[in-house]
Amino acid sequence: MTRLAKSAPVIFTLLWSTGFVGAKYILPYAEPFAFLTIRYASAALILFLIAKVINEPLRITRSQVYQSIKVGSFLQVIYIGGVFYAISLGLPAGVTAVVVSLQPILVSVIAFRLFGEGLGFKKIAGLILGFIGVLLLLLPKIFQGVWNLEFSKVGLFASCLALLGTTTGYLLQKKGGSEIPFLPGTAIQFLTATILFAIAGLLFEDWNIEVNLQFLLALAWIVFALSIGSIFLLFYLLKNDSTSSVSSLYYLVPPLTALQAFFIFGERITQIGISGMVLAGIGTYLVTRNSANAGH
Repeated sequence: MTRLAKSAPVIFTLLWSTGFVGAKYILPYAEPFAFLTIRYASAALILFLIAKVINEPLRITRSQVYQSIKVGSFLQVIYIGGVFYAISLGLPAGVTAVVVSLQPILVSVIAFRLFGEGLGFKKIAGLILGFIGVLLLLLPKIFQGVWNLEFSKVGLFASCLALLGTTTGYLLQKKGGSEIPFLPGTAIQFLTATILFAIAGLLFEDWNIEVNLQFLLALAWIVFALSIGSIFLLFYLLKNDSTSSVSSLYYLVPPLTALQAFFIFGERITQIGISGMVLAGIGTYLVTRNSANAGH
């Protein structure tokens, strides 16, 4: 196993977990669709420049272009857009995480049908433990009255769309996107996201953006670490591992986000929350270890 193969799941999970922190920094200074337009336009430009510097051709086949557009529409637009829009409407990040954390279960069941990926006892147990761990992590917030009927129904609907977006995007990338060269394929995904978010911004927002140091630093992190770094690692993992094993890493995102919120924002972690982190870690270990053993 190469060094990248060993470290990719850890680095991906760490990077991906910073998404909610980045959203918390960005959304006070920009509306969600306006910001996401800037984010994906910047990321697409950077990929284009990288391709020019290393002399990699950006040409791909027509079918690969269509596949990249489909993956980008679901994984970049519906998923990322749904999460940002839900949080911008006041839906707590923890509740959004609960909804999106259903993804590993959906992916595993669908992947079993589409790709014939096995659902052995360890994998099923790991998926269930991971989901219970995420719920335990969020229970203290629910007990404090965060889960109530004052949620924006549109925000809750947006988070459900985000769940469908990430599930479909994972499966489309696994099924037909793994062999598409990363730079041109991802650039098309980002261009697709730029166009669709720009249209949404023009239709629903006023494009109010306050550019300051905090905005620029958060934008730089989200573009380089999330849009480029974590997406590269995600596609690498999907190409070299089972979809259910990769998606199970999502269970570690809420615990890692909670730890970041504790150190950065001083948000308290309760004992039941720590128990949830442990269960999420055990669940992810069972799923990924089971998959790794199956490949030998």
